[in-house]
Amino acid sequence: MDREWRTLDPRQLGAEVLDAREVQGIFGLLGRGWQVRAIARELGMARNTVRAWVRRGPDAERPRTGRPLALVGHEDWLKARFLAGVRNADVLRQELADRGLLVSIRTVERFVSPLRAEVVNEERATLRFETEPGQQMQIDFGEKWIEVAGERVKAFVFVATLGYSRSTFAQVYPTLRQRHWLEGLEAALHHFGGVPESCVVDNAKALVLRWQGDRPVFHPEFEAFCQHWGMKPRACRPYRPRTKGKVERGVGYVKGNALGRLSWPSWEALHGHLTGWLREVADVRTHGTTGERPVDRFERERQALLAIGIHPSYLRARRFTRKVTGDCRVEFETNRYSVPYHLVGRTVDVEVEGGELIVRWAGQVVAEHRITDGRYRDTQDPGHVEGLVRRTYKALKPCELQRPLSDYEAVVGGERW
Repeated sequence: MDREWRTLDPRQLGAEVLDAREVQGIFGLLGRGWQVRAIARELGMARNTVRAWVRRGPDAERPRTGRPLALVGHEDWLKARFLAGVRNADVLRQELADRGLLVSIRTVERFVSPLRAEVVNEERATLRFETEPGQQMQIDFGEKWIEVAGERVKAFVFVATLGYSRSTFAQVYPTLRQRHWLEGLEAALHHFGGVPESCVVDNAKALVLRWQGDRPVFHPEFEAFCQHWGMKPRACRPYRPRTKGKVERGVGYVKGNALGRLSWPSWEALHGHLTGWLREVADVRTHGTTGERPVDRFERERQALLAIGIHPSYLRARRFTRKVTGDCRVEFETNRYSVPYHLVGRTVDVEVEGGELIVRWAGQVVAEHRITDGRYRDTQDPGHVEGLVRRTYKALKPCELQRPLSDYEAVVGGERW
């Protein structure tokens, strides 16, 4: 294969010599409105190099170097491999070696650099999707460290945003469990006074178990909740948070504005502040995208929501069964709660309602506990093992070591020191 050799005239360009694809990458990004600094960072070049080429223009004759065009004849193959998903330059170099062409990794990196920039631009491009009134609600959780009652804690912020009006609901929890997703969702429906057609969520395990091809497999509890309220669940694709960009921005707004002050005397004070903030700040500001106040657009959206009426709460009572473990416990959301010891190995009915956990056996209530926050904690009622302790104590027999010391003194023929 004939190779084209180039000679460099340093008077033509006081910067690094680039090949045609790198020059194309510079002016491609420049045409999209990118600044010199951003182009240099994206393509891994010096800013002076980018500035020099911008001054020369895309049609300027490139200086000639003494370096051969090592990839001539392989450009189409390399581009096809890159677009097929082989993005690592060293892997491409190895594949070229298998084809009988030995080049440096830097040569390959320079070739794929503009291709990489094109892919990044395509992934960043997003069409803004506006929804009709009552069509969609987006939900998400955010985290922020704050101080409550003098203790530094991580607050978990639930945020729900209606797609049309951008009306927002927010609630803060000290921990994050699946029930907090459902509690926040139900509180949001009551706050808005109606149910939208669909609810868009991310891929939290409490909501989406996995994806089967193009179809998300929702958690049965979340799916049952949506069916209860007549709302269709929807999940954004993994690594595509912009699919629910309205609530993503809403979470940032709540964390930066509503929780801008980092100290609160109590959780009750924080909840009260959020309630007032939603009414007096969030809903009456002029939204940057719609150009209207959410409270004004919500008046149009309210009529499109499915009225709640006297629809019962999904969270009024959650019922399921659990098998009692050998240490007299049943588990709920990683925490464990005691039951009477004579039920070990039995399957009992568990009901969760209003922050209370009730255990029934043969229709009778055998244990009641307050729901515990945190993870992997035990809640014990001493009465549940009282009979077991007495029975175990009586079964113990005196051992040899329980003899009085005088017996041992008699054997050794002496007295204690």
